[in-house]
Amino acid sequence: MGDDGDTLMMLVWIIPIIIFVLYGQQIQLLVTSSEIKKAIKKLDKFRTESKKELIDYVKKNLDTADDPTKKIEQFLDYFTIMPVDMDPYGIVDKVRHTVRSREEYTRNHVKLLCVDVNEITLSRVQTLLELTSSLQMIHKIVNHMFLTAKKQKNYPLILPLQMMLPFIMEHANAMNSAIPVFKKGQPIGDGIGPMVVGKMMLGEQKEIIAFQTVLAKINYEKRKLFLLKAEGPGSTVGRPDDGLQKIVDTNKIDVIIMVDAALKMEGEDSASVARGFGAAIGGIGTEKFQIEQIATQNNIPVLSIIVKQSVKEAITLMTKEIADQADNVRLQVYEMILENTDVGQSVVIIGVGNTAGVTQ
Repeated sequence: MGDDGDTLMMLVWIIPIIIFVLYGQQIQLLVTSSEIKKAIKKLDKFRTESKKELIDYVKKNLDTADDPTKKIEQFLDYFTIMPVDMDPYGIVDKVRHTVRSREEYTRNHVKLLCVDVNEITLSRVQTLLELTSSLQMIHKIVNHMFLTAKKQKNYPLILPLQMMLPFIMEHANAMNSAIPVFKKGQPIGDGIGPMVVGKMMLGEQKEIIAFQTVLAKINYEKRKLFLLKAEGPGSTVGRPDDGLQKIVDTNKIDVIIMVDAALKMEGEDSASVARGFGAAIGGIGTEKFQIEQIATQNNIPVLSIIVKQSVKEAITLMTKEIADQADNVRLQVYEMILENTDVGQSVVIIGVGNTAGVTQ
């Protein structure tokens, strides 16, 4: 009985080890698949619902002659091929041209649906198109990686997807939550920069200095301030780099101050404010490159002040905590002006971010 018991216990330990050695990857793949399947199902729901909301918004707010569904679905499958970067010289200009060509195509695509669409509605539809297209692309990529790993029964192939899935879902959830906000034209967390500068230019004379970009000139403590932001309340980030170039071409600028939202690190308080150096602007980097180049060529220091927030806070309805920082940031901007300039000097203050729901 003793020998039989020892043999049985040895089998209890050895058999699972043998099974795991022979079929370990398949077992791990099955366990991991359940979590990924739930995420893919959720992404598919986001993709379907966002497309439906976009089509319903277009039908309700644009006087379209025909059913816009087919044209919208065609656009959602459009893709952008970035220029070749084997020779990096001139790559920024190529990327800028490609991205702006896509933006112009999107605008023209919306105008084809309704010739008489106003600029605010046009910008909202354009943003909704980008959000819906992004959600569709995320679903396609995640689904492709999962099905490829499952088809080949290759567990290591699915590991990168498993590790990145929480971050992917965080962005997808944020974009899905942003759709109702943009439909209503409400301010988002990323609009804190335009909100601060917009308050500074209230009651002042404004001019359009670049595409969807507005400028106001004011005096403060015997300094000349050039206030620059995207033209609200449409959903746009404008072209602050083009605006800055036109200002510098005709004026001697001593300091550039940029106000923007920034992603907070885990553990940091939301809506906390920080100051720093360099161009505070996101995106693919073309605007950042242009601003840095202008500053370098003209020997202009670039200072920044940021309001920290999460991914979701940045593209969904602006929270009270973030909105309450607008006056505090504005006072800190004035403080930075006095600390870094002398009487008679000129400062460009750029409110960076999407100005949806934020006027000037």
